[in-house]
Amino acid sequence: MTGAPASAAGGTGRPAPGGKLGAAAVNQASLWNIANILTMVRLLLVPGFVVLMLMDGGHDPVWRAWAWAAFAVAMITDVFDGHLARTYNLVTDFGKIADPIADKAIMAAGLICLSALGDLPWWVTGVILFRELGITLMRFWVIRHGVIPASRGGKLKTLAQGTAVGMYVLVLTGPLATLRWWVMAVAVALTVVTGLDYVRQAVMLRRKGLAAERSAARDRAESSR
Repeated sequence: MTGAPASAAGGTGRPAPGGKLGAAAVNQASLWNIANILTMVRLLLVPGFVVLMLMDGGHDPVWRAWAWAAFAVAMITDVFDGHLARTYNLVTDFGKIADPIADKAIMAAGLICLSALGDLPWWVTGVILFRELGITLMRFWVIRHGVIPASRGGKLKTLAQGTAVGMYVLVLTGPLATLRWWVMAVAVALTVVTGLDYVRQAVMLRRKGLAAERSAARDRAESSR
C-alpha cells in the first residue's frame, strides 16, 4: 500500500504513517471543509430556487418569497465561503472551480427565470450573462500571464446584481417596484463598465506577458551562442 514491503513498516503489513495512503487521506479530508460545503450548498440551491420561482405559474407572491429566501442564502454563502477559504487557508482546486460556477449558476438562474416570466427584459439578461461568460473565457485566455485581481468596481457590480435580482424576485409594487428598476439600471451599467475595464486589463496583461516571453527567449538565444 505504501510502496514498501511489510517488513519495512514493522512487519505488521500496515501502511507507514507518512505513506501515500496517509497523504491521500489528508487531501481527501481537506476537500470537505466548511468553505467547500457552503459552495456545494449554493450549487444545490440553484435547482431548488428555479422550482420555487416557477411554482403556480411563477407569479404567486408566497412562492416568490420562498424563492427570494433561497436566492438570499445563496448570495450570503457566496460572501462567506471565499472569506473562510482565504482566512483559514482552505483553498482547494475544487473550490477554485466550483465557486465561480456556483456564483454564475444562481445569478443566471435568477435572470433567466425573471425574463421567462416576463418580469425582466431579455436584453438585460443577455447583457449580464454575455459579460459574465466573456470574462470567464478571458480569464482562461490570460491565465498563463497572470491573474487580474477583483476590483472595487467588480465587487460593487456583484452587490448591485444580487440586490437587483433579489428585488425582482419578490413581488413588489409602488415605489419599491420603481426603486428596483433603478437598482437594476445601476447593475447593468456597472456590468458593462467593469467588463470593459477587465478587457482593457486583460489585453495589457497579455501584451506584457508576451513581451516578457520574447525578451526571455532572446536572452536564452544569446546565452546559448
